[in-house]
Amino acid sequence: MIQPGIFSGYFPYDLATAAGKIRAHGFNTVQLDLHFKDMDLGRGQITQDKCERIRNTFRDHNLPVSCISGYTNIVHPDAQERQRRNDYLKEIIAHAQYLGSPYVISETGTFATDSDWVHHPRNKTEEGWEQCRAVIQELAQHAYDHGAVFLLETYVNNVVGSVEETLRMFAEVDHPGLGLLMDPTNYFEDHNIDQMDKTLNQVFDALSDKICIAHAKDVKRAGGDKSEKHSDIGDADAAESHTFRGVGEIELPAPGLGALNYDLYLRRLAKRYPNIPIIIEHLTEDDVPRAKAFLDGKLRANGV
Repeated sequence: MIQPGIFSGYFPYDLATAAGKIRAHGFNTVQLDLHFKDMDLGRGQITQDKCERIRNTFRDHNLPVSCISGYTNIVHPDAQERQRRNDYLKEIIAHAQYLGSPYVISETGTFATDSDWVHHPRNKTEEGWEQCRAVIQELAQHAYDHGAVFLLETYVNNVVGSVEETLRMFAEVDHPGLGLLMDPTNYFEDHNIDQMDKTLNQVFDALSDKICIAHAKDVKRAGGDKSEKHSDIGDADAAESHTFRGVGEIELPAPGLGALNYDLYLRRLAKRYPNIPIIIEHLTEDDVPRAKAFLDGKLRANGV
């Protein structure tokens, strides 16, 4: 059966407390965020000993690590900032072998400077594509060299956003060090959100063979508020990837709070990957019981 998990970053505590709280909710896997109150895991501070302590703590709580967060803007337009960000991502990738999972995830970035999730015209140019492809090629090779796999998480406002762009990137970077994080909500825009089942089927028809890990959030029209939306998750140091809730026409709330056809999503996912981890996101800690009950209910109802 599909394995429900959650990002560890929604539990902003020391390592042992975070693992204990996640296990108390009944999860049996995590997507690991390298952020704990009792450990410095910033640039230049990741060590094998720290990684093995993290891995063993989650294992001791029956919470195997299924994947690792490495989210950053991999095509940041400032060359020095791009190098700084990607060097840290490479550091995470190089230590994945000690953290319990080979899979390290990031979105594909934007040439905007004020947000990692807003559109920039350069994102959809051949020049922008070629720069992104070069970075992804380098990250895939770096991952392969360290026994890891770099997973793309596509998003409509980033360089790689559509199904067609995702297929093109995998065709041009045909590499064993590259895989896909499946989050169907990231493919929805104003033009296709009212064609829910058709869009979901297109995503899975095209991309099923690339999937390694899945995410569970939701999608809906944003209504009158078209601004970039963030949520207060109770941690002043939280990464923006955890507080982000959508921009423009589309809002990305927690699972069960939007319009995603979860029955179809889970059936398509389970058809090829019956035991895949599916990681809950875009919520606050106090909403975890509701979100998990929703996902558990959908999994149970669909027999997956």
